[in-house]
Amino acid sequence: MAKKLEIDDRLLSRAMELGGHRTEKNAITEALKAYIRHLEQEKIIPLFGEMEYDPGYDYKERRTAR
Repeated sequence: MAKKLEIDDRLLSRAMELGGHRTEKNAITEALKAYIRHLEQEKIIPLFGEMEYDPGYDYKERRTAR
């Protein structure tokens, strides 16, 4: 599905350079994936402090047990 977008050439060039993308399409696709991941992660923030933890869980024991 082709779309006509007006994207700042400097931003696109910089994204392609930093990401090592060969095409504008690849750079835009990766940028959209990163944006979506960021928004999905923001939905998790309100859950901090809401979970109950097992008081008997010993994280230090898990580090040494192998």
